[in-house]
Amino acid sequence: MTRIRIIAGQFGSRLIDTPAKASIHPMSERMRGALFNSLGDISGKSLLDAFAGSGAVGLEAVSRGARVVTLIEQDRQANAIIRQNINLLKIKSAKLIQANVFGWAERNGEKFDIIVADPPYERVDAKKVVDKLKNHLNTNGIMILSHTGRAEPPIVDGVVVVETRSYANGTLTFYRSQ
Repeated sequence: MTRIRIIAGQFGSRLIDTPAKASIHPMSERMRGALFNSLGDISGKSLLDAFAGSGAVGLEAVSRGARVVTLIEQDRQANAIIRQNINLLKIKSAKLIQANVFGWAERNGEKFDIIVADPPYERVDAKKVVDKLKNHLNTNGIMILSHTGRAEPPIVDGVVVVETRSYANGTLTFYRSQ
């Protein structure tokens, strides 16, 4: 098990546990910081942390004032660690769902102001992620896809790329709903 730091907000500097699995790559602190700096004030917003992995993105969002955060992670061990972190921080505004993101997206109509998708780079089709999750964006919502730095951002009808930022081995692409 590895520990990473929540960067800012109510739980800033607190350490959380992350799963010690090769298939789960917590978003780096640098990339998370850049993501939330780009988003600005998220107070009162709803956020979906798809492919939650370590839960770091969703927990950072709660720390920075998100009204409600939904974390979706398929892996049982990762879910147990995310649940442990939610309990450690005594967070009431986080909902953890153990499910396949694509299955959840097809069965659920919930909408969010912000969606962050950080899928396993080599095992999940980034275009499919954007296509399945775009329907869960509120009007003027924003979706951020973390993907390998070697790939072009996927283009999908219904959302438009507004910005792309690269960091070491990863890229953040920001989409806005149309």
